[in-house]
Amino acid sequence: MKTRRKFLATSLLAVDSLLSTRISFAHGNAKHGGDKQPVNPEQQDWGIAGGAREVSRTIPITMTDEMRFIPDRIEVRLGETIRFLHHNVGKVMHEMVLGTKPTLDEHAELMERFPDMEHDAPWMAHVAPGGNGEIIWTFNRPGDFDFACLIPGHYQAGMVGRVVVSES
Repeated sequence: MKTRRKFLATSLLAVDSLLSTRISFAHGNAKHGGDKQPVNPEQQDWGIAGGAREVSRTIPITMTDEMRFIPDRIEVRLGETIRFLHHNVGKVMHEMVLGTKPTLDEHAELMERFPDMEHDAPWMAHVAPGGNGEIIWTFNRPGDFDFACLIPGHYQAGMVGRVVVSES
């Protein structure tokens, strides 16, 4: 019986360790808005990471404690590489995460369950109060895409926006 309990306890610890490791790699706050390391661009449904030399134009984004982005609607031409420059004028952390409604919904749910998860991806910028951030993104697919602040409560309060990518 003792052996069985020891095996069960060891198994539970191993599973907990694996889940904790997976979560810490998936999301987090250790480097929120910190120095981003160079990334290998990976195609997403809403585009691909862009490089500074490819920037077509820069769009400033203001983040507020009224849970709003200014602007909250952005029009982009297919193939444009946009530098989003974020400024958080609030007193709490905000973030901008590009994606589709389903991916943002899924990510927001994870943030609710694991609010201290770490994350750092080229389609995300975490901006401390009074701070600045940046995303450089190439919109290589037409369509309507979304962006949001997925910090628990912010998304639910309506801190969302839309990117419309047109072919012309």
